[in-house]
Amino acid sequence: MNDSSWGAPPQAGYWGPTDQGQGHGPVHGPGHGYVHAPGHGHAPGAAPAGPAYDAYEAPQTRPMPIVPGVTESGGNQDDDRGIARPSGPPVRDETHPEPMPDASQPAPKPQKKSAGRDLSAAIGVGVGLGAVIVASLFIVKAVFVGVVAVAVVVGLWELTKRLDERKGIRAPLVPLALGGAAMVVAGYVRGAEGAWVAMALTALAVLVWRMTEPPENYLRDVTAGVFAAFYVPFLATFVTMMLTADDGPQRVLTFLLLTVVSDTGAYAVGWRFGRHKLAPRISPGKTREGLLGAMSFAMVAGALCLQFLIDDGAWWQGLVLGLAVAVSATLGDLGESMIKRDLGIKDMGTLLPGHGGIMDRLDSLLPTAPVVWLLLVLFVGSG
Repeated sequence: MNDSSWGAPPQAGYWGPTDQGQGHGPVHGPGHGYVHAPGHGHAPGAAPAGPAYDAYEAPQTRPMPIVPGVTESGGNQDDDRGIARPSGPPVRDETHPEPMPDASQPAPKPQKKSAGRDLSAAIGVGVGLGAVIVASLFIVKAVFVGVVAVAVVVGLWELTKRLDERKGIRAPLVPLALGGAAMVVAGYVRGAEGAWVAMALTALAVLVWRMTEPPENYLRDVTAGVFAAFYVPFLATFVTMMLTADDGPQRVLTFLLLTVVSDTGAYAVGWRFGRHKLAPRISPGKTREGLLGAMSFAMVAGALCLQFLIDDGAWWQGLVLGLAVAVSATLGDLGESMIKRDLGIKDMGTLLPGHGGIMDRLDSLLPTAPVVWLLLVLFVGSG
């Protein structure tokens, strides 16, 4: 039944027969609409004034709903306790139903996809960094080597700081920074041999430096230090090693262009057409469609760069190079995403507005550098 079938709520009062005097009246069981309360009388001929119970006996809570098929307990149980309970009309449910939505109001418009970052700031910072890199690359090679060394030192600072803050891992920064800068210079001056020697000496310096502190967590800290030395400065030395060739600036520019184009293609295609997740447990924002976009964009850019920028290069070599760059850049991005998820952070730093930190820009560049260096050596030689 709906609420309107319950009738009006009971009023306080007394309803008894006309000819009862002082004394105790009988208590009637279920089905009767009145009760004789002890010690009360009623004037003859008086009309009923309300339900069969006094105001002080009115229930203060709403009765439980009656379940069909269950026999209601009657007055016999109340009689056993010496208590008379009312059996008048049910109390109407005063609860108010949930308001229905107004059909005249228009439905909310679906929200547009958001890039998740300040694109204007990101573009501005990217253009500024690109101008500094290109200017140093084509004016004085040594200046570009210095730019790479500074980026390596800042990246090591961000990485070790986050490891200490989030995991309590204290990788020694001083030997890492000095060894990392020396590694970049050694790669430019002495090639691969110099880079390997500098890497070994940096790892040894990390082991010795950590001995000045208590032995607790020594293995954990030096392991993280050696990993940081390999991940940031050693991989960055392949960029300065590319610079030693006669067309070194063009090789470095090809490396930078292909990595940036790959990231741009992945972002543009994934944002517009992305439906299938690539690695949801590592980076939920990356899609398979975005990976295909990265490959397509990088292969086209690679064919153009090898054909017009690299001496003795061919367009088909650029297709292979672009495909390799798209894969290595994506794996590098996923690798740093794993690190950041393990640390419970979104960005490695806040130095670059719209980008995060230096390490958030080096994530795809670092693992791509040895791939580009090796393929260019195989395709056109090291000179």
